[in-house]
Amino acid sequence: MYLEHFGLNEAPFRITPHTDFFFAGANRGATLEALLYAITHDEGIVKVSGEVGSGKTMLCRVLMERLPPHVETIHLANPSLSRDEILLTLADELQVNLATNRVSAVMRALQEHLIDLYGQGRQVVVLIDEAHAMPAETLEEIRLLSNLESNRHKLLQIVLFGQPELNEVLGRTEMRQLKERITHNFTLEPLVRGDVAEYIEFRMRAAGYKGPSVFSPAALKLIAGASLGLTRRINILCDKALLAAFAANTHQITPTHIRAAIRDAEFRRPAQPGKLWLGGTAAALVLIGGLAFYYQDIPPASQTGSTTAPPPAAAAQAIQPAPPSASQTPTNQPQAEPAPAGPATAHTTTASAEADRPAPASPVTEKQAQLTVQNVATPAAEESSVAGPATDNPAVQPTAGKLPRESPAFGRLTRQRIEETRKWLESANDKLWFIQLLSTDTGSAREVERFLANAMRVAETDAIRVYTGEIRGAQRIGVIYGEYPSREAARQAIAGLPKELKAYGPHPRQVIRLKN
Repeated sequence: MYLEHFGLNEAPFRITPHTDFFFAGANRGATLEALLYAITHDEGIVKVSGEVGSGKTMLCRVLMERLPPHVETIHLANPSLSRDEILLTLADELQVNLATNRVSAVMRALQEHLIDLYGQGRQVVVLIDEAHAMPAETLEEIRLLSNLESNRHKLLQIVLFGQPELNEVLGRTEMRQLKERITHNFTLEPLVRGDVAEYIEFRMRAAGYKGPSVFSPAALKLIAGASLGLTRRINILCDKALLAAFAANTHQITPTHIRAAIRDAEFRRPAQPGKLWLGGTAAALVLIGGLAFYYQDIPPASQTGSTTAPPPAAAAQAIQPAPPSASQTPTNQPQAEPAPAGPATAHTTTASAEADRPAPASPVTEKQAQLTVQNVATPAAEESSVAGPATDNPAVQPTAGKLPRESPAFGRLTRQRIEETRKWLESANDKLWFIQLLSTDTGSAREVERFLANAMRVAETDAIRVYTGEIRGAQRIGVIYGEYPSREAARQAIAGLPKELKAYGPHPRQVIRLKN
């Protein structure tokens, strides 16, 4: 629904495992490499544990893709198999010819087949998902399977993926023999705040996004707190926030969008293994207190409000940001945290428009109206402006040398480059090509000014140009570079650009696309 709006090739925050979106940061990549080493070097049983939504299934899928060709992989996703069923399943996956279904005969046939595969230089690894939910007798059968070996090598490698409850299961007295055979223990820890920002940025880029980050620092802080660093929760919140921003016709994800996503998601805190929760009313008070700590300024779900652009679908409407009405906002509510001075984008909510209308003479009502505006997703009030995606859409109408309607005050470098670009466009050959360095909302004027300052330090000043335009009613500003006789020449020039100019995915465009 929002892919074209943000310039995405595919949905960046799907909760189904997609190995192209594997995030190697936060020790995930190191864990993958350690797993590959352990499996290919006969390291016995390996265990990977992590909280619900921490990325275990994704890691398992990537592991299956990265294993060498000589390794045959069996993935068991059903944890409710009995001890007999798991033997028959393995035999079926390996295409073992069985004369009977007797357990002893199946085990013998399986061992002979594994020895034959080993003689061919092949290795077999069994990846067991949701291992914490397996019956005790099935886990015992896994221990017996781990005993299948040749004179010097294991015939079967086993990797257990499970929630923290798996550690409790293995801690039982009757499981001590299986636990002793586990040679490596890996834990997928939740992402810390810095990793959350890096993870979100990585997923957006992997989905084809080319502009500056659409998630503001304040929005990222809320996501980190509400998600508890669990990647599945991060995906859910980000997907809902992008949908809310699309419904509001903005490219900026603000705390208001995140709060709407949090209300819609209705997350609960994961249980702590080995610890008892307080019961009844006491537990409710603890939970409410914890939520209040993270979301002290989240408006209640009953608030009403509307955005300038109506939601295109019921799904968007369900998570539409809802600013508080004047009658519901207490007069002593704390002000939103101030951000560096910067104008708001032209596309905000209707509460911004209400602020421009004459208010009743009552001082209380006037203050309430001010507070209401500050609680709406106005980037200048909540955090630095964040830009929208790059675009190569010929519908953008350039207005180089002229400030767009309701535009913010551009910086000195921006104004200078706009004027120079206007002159250049008047005489530039339509068949020439240039490099699109950046395309964003005009509300991100301060970010554009910073980008220009850095660009002029590392590149030829006269080759850096700036234009403004309009697309689907939204004011845009673009930074371009150079002029080249062909697309191929522009592509070759991109490879030699300084890294400061490659930050937002530079790509070639033709002058006529800018003029039309």
